[in-house]
Amino acid sequence: MPTDLKRFRQLTLGKPVIMGRKTYESIGKPLDGRDNIVITRRKDFAPLGVHVVGNVADAVAKGRELAIGRGADEVAIIGGAEVFRAALPLAQRVYLTLVRGQPEGDIVLDAFDPGSWRETAREPMQQAAGDQYPAEFIVLDRQP
Repeated sequence: MPTDLKRFRQLTLGKPVIMGRKTYESIGKPLDGRDNIVITRRKDFAPLGVHVVGNVADAVAKGRELAIGRGADEVAIIGGAEVFRAALPLAQRVYLTLVRGQPEGDIVLDAFDPGSWRETAREPMQQAAGDQYPAEFIVLDRQP
């Protein structure tokens, strides 16, 4: 959905972004204006303009290092599902788009444990041309 992609860009621009190899390959190139960190087990994977690491812990450490160098206050985990599952226990904040519909897709994320998270913001997405479904933008912060 174009409005969600625009929000994604606003939230991640100027920050390190962490993704799995399959997510990187689906994008096809490094995301401009962001330090791209790709997690893979493949030793032969070495695209230009990308930091390649072997696991989530190394990706988060590299992301923090790059964030300090950029003056960024966050490191963004942008997918795929396996990376989300592995990184969620480390996350302090989740930017969630709640889509009101049945979009096509083959990836389903696990539900968030409501006892671990507190909703700190919610706003309806203003639908624009190309947005197939209504949605809400939600910010969840980890409970102390």
